[in-house]
Amino acid sequence: MAFPSLFFFSLFLLPSVLSSDGQETFIIHVAKSAKPHIFSTHHHWYSSIVRSVHTPHHPSKILYTYSRAVQGFSARLTADQAAKIGLVRGVLSVIPDKRQYLHTTHTPSFLGLEDSFGLWPNSDYADDVIVGMLDTGIWPERPSFSDEGLSPVPANWKGTCVVTPDFPATACNKKIIGARAFYSGYEASRGTTMEESNESKSPRDTEGHGTHTASTAAGSRVANASLFGYAKGEARGMAIKARIAVYKICWSFGCYNSDILAAMDQAIEDGVHVISLSVGANGHPPLYDHDSIAIGAFGAAEHGIVVSCSAGNSGPDPYTAVNVAPWILTVGASTLDREFPADVILGDGRIYSGVSLYSGKDLGDELLPLVYAADCGSRYCYSGSLDSAKVAGKIVICDRGGNARVEKGNAVHVAGGGGMIMANLDDTGEELLADAHFIPATMVGQIAGDKIRAYARSDPSPTATIKFRGTVISRSPPAPRVASFSSRGPNYRTTEILKPDVIAPGVNILAGWTGLIGPTDLETDKRRVDFNIISGTSMSCPHVSGLAALLRKAYPEWSPAAIKSALMTTAYNLDNSGSIITDLATGDETTPFVYGSGHVDPNRALDPGLVYDLGLSDYIGFLCSIGYDSRRISVFTTASVDCDANSLETPGNLNYPSFSVVLNGENGVVKYKRVVKNVGKQANAVYEVKVNAPLNVEVSVSPSKLAFSEESDTLTYEVTFKSGGVGVKEFGSSPKAAFGSIEWYDGVHRVRSPIAVSWRLSSTASM
Repeated sequence: MAFPSLFFFSLFLLPSVLSSDGQETFIIHVAKSAKPHIFSTHHHWYSSIVRSVHTPHHPSKILYTYSRAVQGFSARLTADQAAKIGLVRGVLSVIPDKRQYLHTTHTPSFLGLEDSFGLWPNSDYADDVIVGMLDTGIWPERPSFSDEGLSPVPANWKGTCVVTPDFPATACNKKIIGARAFYSGYEASRGTTMEESNESKSPRDTEGHGTHTASTAAGSRVANASLFGYAKGEARGMAIKARIAVYKICWSFGCYNSDILAAMDQAIEDGVHVISLSVGANGHPPLYDHDSIAIGAFGAAEHGIVVSCSAGNSGPDPYTAVNVAPWILTVGASTLDREFPADVILGDGRIYSGVSLYSGKDLGDELLPLVYAADCGSRYCYSGSLDSAKVAGKIVICDRGGNARVEKGNAVHVAGGGGMIMANLDDTGEELLADAHFIPATMVGQIAGDKIRAYARSDPSPTATIKFRGTVISRSPPAPRVASFSSRGPNYRTTEILKPDVIAPGVNILAGWTGLIGPTDLETDKRRVDFNIISGTSMSCPHVSGLAALLRKAYPEWSPAAIKSALMTTAYNLDNSGSIITDLATGDETTPFVYGSGHVDPNRALDPGLVYDLGLSDYIGFLCSIGYDSRRISVFTTASVDCDANSLETPGNLNYPSFSVVLNGENGVVKYKRVVKNVGKQANAVYEVKVNAPLNVEVSVSPSKLAFSEESDTLTYEVTFKSGGVGVKEFGSSPKAAFGSIEWYDGVHRVRSPIAVSWRLSSTASM
């Protein structure tokens, strides 16, 4: 009964879209189940509908029929014909086709990046900024690496492109301006040569990871990019005019510190401006002076290079973030407002939401028998462990964990299963990651998974089907949300430095892919794609690397710390519904231990108002404050070190843009000092402080007002944190914690720093 109002509203739009012959394209949505039985197919039904309104002067024509993303068809019709079709039983709506403008594959749009204003035009898209990608190499033939429209290679570039049998000189251009491979450490550790392990000594990407990250950070514009039609749009990296220097450090069996350091060393020599490194330790982060990435990043920072690193994929447990040195920009992962829905419909009529990138023949309306893999040989659907007699022709419920998600689908496929429902367990909660399975398959959250498993075991004849609904951009569920896999704090090495620093899109990200393997990375996957959709903090890191490149172009005089500060103090902690960002692992509100300063906001970072700057002496003072002597510090720098003169009173006194406070007992008091520089357009800006104190913590800021002038563009303030009793929030196995923020406001800029307070009830070592 609601249809006529929708239809008449649609007709109201017609005068602006009708063609000169009185016909225009309309999209007709139908109820699939309403097809009369006399028609053998839906296409037969649609043709009959169109013929019923056909006239000699205005012949109507079906353009497409839809059966996956939507149910219905599109046709050329007059307004009168459209009105008549709207009265047909089973027709839900008749909507005029509308011209759409090119969109990105959505991540830049979600971040607010636009061609007409903000960071993109004000940085000239990072033209001539060089991003060093330390990863698995690159597949240079992908359209994301076209150099069309780019200016000549920057004159200050000192790197080179190696030439190998599978990586010719033509692989490099004005976009890929350098390409090298580092494998000596890999060969030595493996005890075999590259030739013996059938690996090429070239920068060519055989894994896909490096091509994905490079195109995310600095890929060129590519029209009509998608994976099997999913996420279709204009693909572009964060910094579309930035140049890419490739340093292949990772091979089939891993990435070795010796190769990583050699690559970082070479990148500094070559003249890169940003290093993007989606690689890190497995487990707790090493001691800083045992951490090759931290050491190499220190040297890069000394040379004015921003080093952006992934926080790791070991969430949701606390203390799992890696790459936690304060001179590294550490990035966690979050969701977009884009989903790839694939719903589970049970035989009893219940429907549960899931996600999938399956692109083959769908299941239609047919309900298949449903079984739980735990009753068929392996709850995790390990390859070769399912009983074919029990799963053949059935939809199999597989528990997440134990093996790769795509391997589960392949195991069901090999055993003769007709489809798969991958169900999360407690540790992954409601996090949904889409995969390009061979068979009809979807992933559901833990809540839905528990109910589906219960149904399969309690109903005498359980059945199900899966409906694939394509690509949907929506404000429901809210976004961003923090991925459950995203590693988090507190900082295992130094609690007084809050990590991660920020979060950025890292779930179901579309970007370029290698031509050597299929989208699932399985040997049996013979499909080849230009783009793939994958997830991880490896995906969030290059987003921020690209944003750092844009800021580097906009403010070439800024230090790496200033660029990092701009991204941190302008980040936000509310989702698009106005609520605190939630955690996919628990569904609860997150905290700065999970998202750091918040989700990056590129356009606000262009004009942060104030920045917290840091240099070599500050980082040396930090190392002194955690007990490092001149010998240990010399691992990082050749500069002279005098800890007696240069040490900070506490590591929390490092001029960091966020606050992580450790209070000793219920009566603890801690004081931190900060220095801020006015980088806004108004030299005489006056900022006043607003404190959102953590529960059971008294926070005072002195002075509470900062009055800048042309003579004084840098001012100091002190914050006192006083315990009013032990906080109330448990964070995993960490001490109780409480959270708040400090915000400086001048009427234009809001410079926000999160506060994380924990209570040390016993001594812990953290060097």
